[in-house]
Amino acid sequence: MSNRIPRIVILGAGYGGIIAAQKLQKQLNYNEADVTLVSKHEYHYVTTHLHMPAAGTDEPANAKVNILKLIDEFKIDFVKSTVQQIRQQEKKVILEDGTLSYDYLIIGLGGQPETFGIPGMLEHAFFIRSLNAVNMIRAHIEYQFAKFKSEPHRPEYLTFVVGGAGFTGIEFVGELSDRIPELCKRYDVDPKMVKIYNVEAAPTALPGFDPELVQYGVKVLEDKGVTFKIGVAIKEVTPEGVILGEGEEIKSRTVIWTGGVRGNKMIEDAGFEVMRGRVKVDEYLRMPGHDDIFVIGDNALFFNEEGKPYPPTAQIAMQMGANCAQNVVATLRNGQLKSFVPSMKGTVASLGKGEAIGVVGKKKLKGWTAAQMKKVIDNRWLFVIGGLPLVLKKGRFFN
Repeated sequence: MSNRIPRIVILGAGYGGIIAAQKLQKQLNYNEADVTLVSKHEYHYVTTHLHMPAAGTDEPANAKVNILKLIDEFKIDFVKSTVQQIRQQEKKVILEDGTLSYDYLIIGLGGQPETFGIPGMLEHAFFIRSLNAVNMIRAHIEYQFAKFKSEPHRPEYLTFVVGGAGFTGIEFVGELSDRIPELCKRYDVDPKMVKIYNVEAAPTALPGFDPELVQYGVKVLEDKGVTFKIGVAIKEVTPEGVILGEGEEIKSRTVIWTGGVRGNKMIEDAGFEVMRGRVKVDEYLRMPGHDDIFVIGDNALFFNEEGKPYPPTAQIAMQMGANCAQNVVATLRNGQLKSFVPSMKGTVASLGKGEAIGVVGKKKLKGWTAAQMKKVIDNRWLFVIGGLPLVLKKGRFFN
């Protein structure tokens, strides 16, 4: 019998991956296992903050935290590299610059944009998916105002189309509508020239959210200048703009797609069974038929009692990370695994400065009160991963 120390590899440093790493470093005894965290960035980025720097209402630096400040390097090995392939039969992960062997694998690679096969979407739209993407969107928006000053006969430069009225879409148009007055003043542009369209194929914005709050949120954003096109699908994205379901064309040089997330293609390429790139995990968050592989976050598909999948939110990913770490330790010790039981604390969607809507417990919140609750939720995540010092450095307290 080999006395080799078991190797645990965590792929991805998103919400689930960071929590899993932190829990493992607390729960494992010295020399009980070697734990390696792999991420293509040296920082963890707060995905729920990305809509703000994308619109230009916050600095990108506020949405990222150095990974080495979140983990104990004496207990967790951090490898900055891009995962190229998972070889399940060999129990290896192929990186761009090496190979890692594992005894237990935690897959939290994050999702990819779900374009539903809409022609031109990947080629011509922007996606709020990373800090690099956010920086591009921010610079692109400002560039459109500068171009309009030299070509004032081109209104498409100041026409912005956001596809999808889910949480990311709604929060982004809220921030963008707040940013427009500043850009108009800087570039001496008449605010009436700026158009913001939010296009949603579902019959309502924020599908599945409380109808009363949705109505309030839409009214707030309309008052800020957002035009909603609800129940209308984007059929094609072109270099000139978007073509909608009824044939209407909106000319725009800025199309931002927030209409969905799918799992990671690498999981399907590894030979695992997936649904839209996500794995239907068992009650312990394991890959079916693989007791040594756990799947969390955007990569996991977990159903409620009604047979509906839980949305791939940060809240769920955090809980998955904690449950997964506990089950990996239990597996190592031949202990009892714990079923994953999500606990929904509530949901709040920002509508821009001083405005939000949400449900916390059974209580509906809107306006300033909901906006403050949004800050509390954001600051709580910073506290969970970095304690009070990180809250004081990165937290949101004003506006």
